[in-house]
Amino acid sequence: MNILSELARAKKIRYFLKSIPLDAHILEVGSGTGWVSQYLKKNGYANYANIDLEPPADIVGDINNWQALGLKAGQYDYIIAFEVVEHVDCFQACADLLRDGGQMFLTTPLPHMDWVMQILEFLKLNQKRTSPHNCLIYLKRVSQFTHKQIRIVGFLSQWGIFTK
Repeated sequence: MNILSELARAKKIRYFLKSIPLDAHILEVGSGTGWVSQYLKKNGYANYANIDLEPPADIVGDINNWQALGLKAGQYDYIIAFEVVEHVDCFQACADLLRDGGQMFLTTPLPHMDWVMQILEFLKLNQKRTSPHNCLIYLKRVSQFTHKQIRIVGFLSQWGIFTK
């Protein structure tokens, strides 16, 4: 594990995951290595699923085709999308899947600092990207949510808590 990725995981657990009630319905978008699901399972969360384009996700497919995957509007209390929205514009799909008052937790690089992220990846200090960052966005520009709490972390990343 890359040292910066490991530190970021620990901070994400404290900042985002520890606030989720055990009985919440949770969807993780872009589950990757599955570390979020492992944390949730280990800590007693039972109502969660993860979605990714490839197995071993619980739901294999594109989040933007959520209806074809058998998901229902308003089905989730929380959606977690760590390091996903720079790869795919899924804000509308996530807003559709959240219940009213539900929250989306997300992290993504600051668009103007992505070049630094590439250097950190090259130096093996940060996790290597799985696909291009074609959808980099400043979180303040996302319009599908009624309330946004955005924080800049380490001058490289944006962390958001969006409420529907």
